Amino acid sequence: MYGLGTNTDTVSDTGIAGLTLGGGNGWLMGKFGLTCDNVRSFEVVTADGRLVRANANENPDLYWGLRGGGGNFGVVTAFEYQLHPLGTILGGMVAHPMPRARSVYQFYRDLTHEAPDELTAACAVLTGPDGKPVIGMMACYCGDLSVGERVIAPLRKFGPPLVDRIQPMPYAGLFALLDRSVPAGRFYYAKGGGMKALSDGAIDALVESAERITSPYSQIYLMPVHGAAARVGASETAFAFRGEHVEFLHSAAWDHGAGDQHVQWARQSWQALQPYVSQRAYVNFLPDEGTARVREAYGPNYERLVALKTKYDPDNVFHLNQNIKPDDNPGVNREK
Repeated sequence: MYGLGTNTDTVSDTGIAGLTLGGGNGWLMGKFGLTCDNVRSFEVVTADGRLVRANANENPDLYWGLRGGGGNFGVVTAFEYQLHPLGTILGGMVAHPMPRARSVYQFYRDLTHEAPDELTAACAVLTGPDGKPVIGMMACYCGDLSVGERVIAPLRKFGPPLVDRIQPMPYAGLFALLDRSVPAGRFYYAKGGGMKALSDGAIDALVESAERITSPYSQIYLMPVHGAAARVGASETAFAFRGEHVEFLHSAAWDHGAGDQHVQWARQSWQALQPYVSQRAYVNFLPDEGTARVREAYGPNYERLVALKTKYDPDNVFHLNQNIKPDDNPGVNREK
């Protein structure tokens, strides 16, 4: 309505609060940064019942921690976001038959390595409308459309694709296109991580996982973190996984019965990628994997987050999350 927007994930039913507190990947991150990079201020109810503001001038330590540190420090009751001019985008998907998966991944690697900030492109293995598996590349170009047509032209020519649904659309139109592949009411289990680059070995593992997929509803999803999102320093916010890299997610989905085989597929697929991944992780993609994995996700920021947790929630009231445990022996440093 107002021609303004900010980065808001990849599907429409993602809650913006949890997205923001965990970092916030999405279609506009190359141009505008992660969702957490676009928060100007928070209002938070702390564990001791106080309502506080956190921004660059008020409680700046808490402001730092809420930008990626999850729900560890209180209940956020209000967010103030920086919005950006956002008109019509160039977006949509091209799809290729699964036998081309290896060449599609190789092309995607080159495309995303050279992409301008305005272009964010995802790659996904999913099932087409005819019930056959396909590998698709989805694009969002948020700059001048005439420039975008030239930038995206190689994506549309490669193959050529079975389907080309890239076109000018409102930003929300991209979500409407993808929501149908992840409807409410199914069972889902996801396991993901990140890797510095899409190496040949990683491509081999992804192709093998696609060939072993156990459900027509399951997906393998890749998205690069680049541009503005990657240029923020690792210690500038609690979210530490900066620098250019590729996020991946094995999403198992099924609509009835036990899901053991589908969960096992996701876990085995994740394990096959471990030789190529970074220790860092996107906390919004983490299932319950324990303290060690949370520590890895936050890397050099973890100890600072522990100190912040000890200050604002020393009794770990807020623990139903990717939990950062308070220091059990904080001495005299438990200031409120």
